[in-house]
Amino acid sequence: MADEHIIAAIDIGTTKIVALVGEMDQQGDLYVIGHGQAPAEGLRRGVVVDMDKTVYSIQKAIDDAQLVSGTEIDRVTVGIAGEHVRSINSHGVVGVSRSDNEVTAVDVAKALEAARTVAIPVDREIIHVIPQEYSVDDETGLKDPIGMSGVRLEVEAHLVTASVTTARNIYRSLERCRVGVDHIVLEALGLSQVLLSEEETSIGAVLVDIGGDITSVALFSDGAIRNTATIPLGGRNVTNDIAIGLRTTLDQADELKMVHGAAMASMVDPEEMVNVAGIAGRASRDISRNVLASIIEPRMEEIFSLVGRELKKMHRAESAAAGIVLTGGGCLLPGTVDLAEQIFDIPVRVGRITGFAHVPDELNNVRFATAHGLLYHGFAHEPQAMAKFSSLSGWWKRLESWISSKF
Repeated sequence: MADEHIIAAIDIGTTKIVALVGEMDQQGDLYVIGHGQAPAEGLRRGVVVDMDKTVYSIQKAIDDAQLVSGTEIDRVTVGIAGEHVRSINSHGVVGVSRSDNEVTAVDVAKALEAARTVAIPVDREIIHVIPQEYSVDDETGLKDPIGMSGVRLEVEAHLVTASVTTARNIYRSLERCRVGVDHIVLEALGLSQVLLSEEETSIGAVLVDIGGDITSVALFSDGAIRNTATIPLGGRNVTNDIAIGLRTTLDQADELKMVHGAAMASMVDPEEMVNVAGIAGRASRDISRNVLASIIEPRMEEIFSLVGRELKKMHRAESAAAGIVLTGGGCLLPGTVDLAEQIFDIPVRVGRITGFAHVPDELNNVRFATAHGLLYHGFAHEPQAMAKFSSLSGWWKRLESWISSKF
């Protein structure tokens, strides 16, 4: 892409692959100017299991996005998620290097490098080192230590690791589409930038992304990500339950879920009927919509119960004063928010995409939030465009570039 203020992002999801092209104008406003999507063939729970099918799906999404935007996509920001993604919290300590004891960006970078020196298995690699807070001597809880005086700099950091094989297969599939990778990003990070407000990340919020095969959980507080977890259940499990319970095809089950489904049977009129197409020559039949909801509700309860179990393991989860924000296609069933509030006993809302001056109507829902989050992240870390993001200070830009070149 010749224009340095036009970039692209790809969400390689478990059910669909979405490519977005965005443009930043002179005022720093972001616009989605092209999009494409394709079924996620060759992927299972975020892992490439068939390279040829994955490449075909990615290429289809890219081709459509190029056609709509009228631009050529040669580099992208790509997301990573799945059961293979794991995170740990780490601690780094360095001595302040300057003789006058002033903390500089170099000291911060060295502290982050120290935080990443933890023992991880050889089949895993660190994809993010995310600072949570700093300490300079006895001053703790600092967000920006640069310019302060002291002899000892410490950082609490969140390390995100991924399977080496999985990450390489993502790179390889994009290479076969003749597309380079600018950033590989934990999807929860991208989502937080377009779904959570600064106040929510400060006072504490939980982001729950209900995808096709997996549900991702991320805890934010004091302005930083604190913990992440992945649950191997998602919307596709609901579809499977419907197909088995009503003895119908997966395609019919998915349509029934999307058009007539509900997450709470108590919200549905038992007198309302829906038609279920027969299979293998059998006649169609009518069932109560309440029966359909009764199949969906236990699986949604299980997903939220497992989310609750993960939250209990997380340090500071009880401080999520802003509640839970739901995203992903699996949260769009009527009654999902009510069921979640009933289980978690804290406020719950469905996320809404922010940060863009214009989003096409057909993309303006949480099914496409991950792609928007990746696009936003790409702009926030793109050297030319970063200057227009007032929320990113100059030192952080230089630090990001330094870390990227080193690691």
